Amino acid sequence: MTSLATLPGFLAYFLAGIVLLGGAMAVYVQVTPHSELKMIRGGNTAAAITLGGAMLGFSLPIASAFQHSVNIVDAAVWSVVALVVQIVVFFVVAKLLGSEWRAAMERGETAGAVFKASAAVAVGMLNAACLST
Repeated sequence: MTSLATLPGFLAYFLAGIVLLGGAMAVYVQVTPHSELKMIRGGNTAAAITLGGAMLGFSLPIASAFQHSVNIVDAAVWSVVALVVQIVVFFVVAKLLGSEWRAAMERGETAGAVFKASAAVAVGMLNAACLST
């Protein structure tokens, strides 16, 4: 079965992708001023939307990095760049939303969360596309 010949490479890249995504999410939740996971466990939809958007925003450039990089190390470097970009986007959008965004998130209000998630996905898509140039 020649179709399974690439299975070791697939497993290496897939596991590296999971580690990179998990690492990016771990850094993200440490840098942001909320305890998103605690809020999500408490049923806060706004936190789930924001964190979900960030996860998509991270996964898109990680996937693109794997597609366009010469090896896993190169992809990991570009994944770290994507993490930095996403953290900057978080704080830029927070600034745009004003000082009330934090309390709104804690109350579970979703308008700002949808905007933050959309910005994370949009910038993640742009970031992913730029990796192919």
